[in-house]
Amino acid sequence: MLKGSREGVLTRIQPVSIHGQLSYDVHYTLSDEEPDATHVARLGAEALSPRLTAGDRVRIDYLMGVVTAVERMV
Repeated sequence: MLKGSREGVLTRIQPVSIHGQLSYDVHYTLSDEEPDATHVARLGAEALSPRLTAGDRVRIDYLMGVVTAVERMV
């Protein structure tokens, strides 16, 4: 996908510290794929909606096949 977004469900969010910089491994499934097909993206806090938790419905934004943001859907 060149640019766009897809809907999914957040299954896990794991903080990761690399050389003192905090990032997050975001585990998610996409609503239009098999439920056991889990994907992982590593993002900074600025690319995530605040207070994301497992089970949240989310919109995943992509640019050239790379996840750029994860936002909670209302």
